[in-house]
Parts: sequence; structure tokens; C-alpha cells
Amino acid sequence: MADKGKFIVFEGTDGSGKSTQMKQLGKYLKGRGIACSLTHEPTDSPFGGVLRACLTGRIDADERAIAALFAADRLDHITNPVNGIVKQLEAGVTVLCDRYYFSSLAYNGGLVSAEWVAQLNAQAMALLRADLTVFIDLTPEESMKRVSRRGETERYESLESLRRVRQAYFDAFERYGAGENIAIIRSEEDRERTQANIRREADRLFGGRI
Repeated sequence: MADKGKFIVFEGTDGSGKSTQMKQLGKYLKGRGIACSLTHEPTDSPFGGVLRACLTGRIDADERAIAALFAADRLDHITNPVNGIVKQLEAGVTVLCDRYYFSSLAYNGGLVSAEWVAQLNAQAMALLRADLTVFIDLTPEESMKRVSRRGETERYESLESLRRVRQAYFDAFERYGAGENIAIIRSEEDRERTQANIRREADRLFGGRI
């Protein structure tokens, strides 16, 4: 039976570069013979499709409904019998995920009851915690600059929102991070330097074997 894979989550405000950094880490791990799968939330499932429509404004939804949809999408992401995270981990595949429950605690938890959002995600927390959560930290001002370059902004992409979300991340780490392996990585202008810092954490997770 294959050794269980590792579960590595990437978190950060919009514009932090987490998606790019996750892809680079995936290439790094694959290059060292580690089977990897890259995924993201919202997922590509029907739950995720509705969520993306809410985030882009195509569907006008209450924040509580969005928080509940994220929790449902996440549970399916974990438990799906075809391609769920648990199934892949048990097959020995290391899973890298762009956003997980700390995103809900930071984004939704700042707009509705944080305790309620935590309750919505209690099952996900009980079922599967990350072996490593990489939080890529960036000032809200720089986040907004990077987001603005895309030319289109989504539901949470304003300077005020980014300030709130960044602080909410740190609040969530303090309140719900007991027993979690959280690495706070500064987003550098030099992407390679940021990646080197992330790889150092991944090397540590694998016991220096990569």
C-alpha cells in the first residue's frame, strides 16, 4: 500500500500570487518524483460553478448563502468518491490546494458571524486538516495594485475588503490555528525568492527527503 500523500494548502488575499506559487511548487515536487495533484476552491463541481457565478456578480446572493455554498463545495471536495482529496491522499498522491477553510474564515467570517462560519466548516476541519498551510502575505495596497492590473474585480476585491480579509486571516490563525502547521511567507517582488521560501517549508514537511 502506498504511503499516504501530503495535503498542502495555499492561502492569501487576492493578488498574493498563491496560484502561481502553488503551480511552481507542484513542478518542483513532481521533479523530485513525488506524485502531485493540484486543485482549487471553488471547485469545478456544480457547487463551485454556482459559487463562481456569485463571486463574479452573475448571481446576486446573500453572504450567508455564499458561506454555506463554500462549506458544501468543500465537503464534496474532501469526500467525493471519484476524485476527492481524501481518495487521492490515500492513493499516495500529494494534493496541493488553492484555498481551503481558512479562506472561509477570513472572507466570509468578516462579513457574517465568524463563529457560524466556523460551525459550517467544523466537519471539514474534523475530516481533513492540511499537513501544511502556506499563507502568502502581501500588503492590501500591493494586493489591490496586482488585482487592478487584471482589469476586472470580483466580489471581495476592493482595498477596504482586502484590508479586512488580511486581518481576518491573522485573527483566524490565532483563534482556530491550534495544532495547524501554518507557514507565513512574505510575497516578494522576486517570485523565485518567494518560491525558495515555500520550498524550504515543503522540504521540512517531507523530512528533508526532497
